Amino acid sequence: MKLLVTGGAGYVGSVNAAHLVEAGHEVVVLDDLSTGHADAVPEGARFVEGELSEAAGPLLAEGFDGVLHFAAKSLVGESVAKPELYWDGNVVATFRLLEAIREHGTPRLVFSSTAATYGEPERTPIREDAPTRPTNPYGASKLAIDTMITSYAHAHGLAAVSLRYFNVAGAHGRFGERHAVETHLIPIVLQVASGSRESVAMYGDDWPTPDGTCVRDYIHVDDLAEAHQLALQKAQPGTHAIYNLGSGTGYSVLQVVQACRAVTGHPIPATTAPRRAGDPAVLIASSEAAASDLGWKPVRTLEDMVGDAWRFTRDRAGA
Repeated sequence: MKLLVTGGAGYVGSVNAAHLVEAGHEVVVLDDLSTGHADAVPEGARFVEGELSEAAGPLLAEGFDGVLHFAAKSLVGESVAKPELYWDGNVVATFRLLEAIREHGTPRLVFSSTAATYGEPERTPIREDAPTRPTNPYGASKLAIDTMITSYAHAHGLAAVSLRYFNVAGAHGRFGERHAVETHLIPIVLQVASGSRESVAMYGDDWPTPDGTCVRDYIHVDDLAEAHQLALQKAQPGTHAIYNLGSGTGYSVLQVVQACRAVTGHPIPATTAPRRAGDPAVLIASSEAAASDLGWKPVRTLEDMVGDAWRFTRDRAGA
C-alpha cells in the first residue's frame, strides 16, 4: 500500500514508518520538524517537510491507500497553559487532514489517540465504554478529533481506527525517544543512568498500590507499531473503531526504577516527593477488544522496553 505517515519524524511516528517500510509498503512521511528530527525518517521512506494543514491536500492528491496520523502536540502542561496551540495544532489541523482525505477519496485512516481522553477513570482497567472526561486540553483535543473521525466515517465511508494508549517506551534500533522537553518516566530515569540527571523523583510512596507508588500502563513501541498495522488491515468502510492498547496490569514507578537499575547496572538514586495534585493511583488500559477484533496483544516486557531504550540512549551518546 501507499501510505502517508503524518508526524513520521517523531518518536512513535518514526518507529511506525520504519515498520511499514520493513513490511514492504510505500511510505511518505510528512512532518514540520517542530518536535521531530529529519534523521529519524527511515531509509526507504520519502520525506516531505511541511505543515499538516497546508501539505496534506497536495500530497493526498497523488493517490494514497491510507493515512497513519501521528502529528500532534502532546504536552499536558503546555496544553493547560496554552490551549490555543492544541485546538489549532491538533483539532484544526486534523480537520484540514480529514477534508483532504474526503476530497481525494483516501480510503483508510489510523489515528494515534490517547487514553487521556478518559480523564480520571471510575475503574481500571479502562475499557472503551468508559466515560470520556478529559482533564486537560490535550486529552480534550484528541477526543474532539475522535468525534470528528466518527462523523466522517459515517458520512463519507471512511474506514477509520483510533488507538488509545498511555505510555509508550522502548526503541526500534536507531529509532527512539528524544524529546526536547522530556516528561516520560523511563527516559527520565535513564537520564540518571547516563549522567545527565542526578536523581529521579517518585511522587508519593503511600498510594493504595502494592509498593505505595503510582501504577501506570506501558507498552513497547514495537508492540504499538504492530497494532497500527493490524488496524490498517482491519479498518472497515463507514466504520470508526476505537481500541485501547495496554498491558492489562501496569507497572509501578518503583518497578520502573528497579528495572532501569537492573538493566543499566547504575544505582539510580530516587527521592520521594509529595504527591502531585490530580494524580490517580492506578491508570491501566484494557486491550481485550484489540485482542478480540485485531488479534493484537503486547508481547514485550518492561525489561525489553528499558533495555531497548537504554541501547538507543547509549548509541546516541556515542554517535
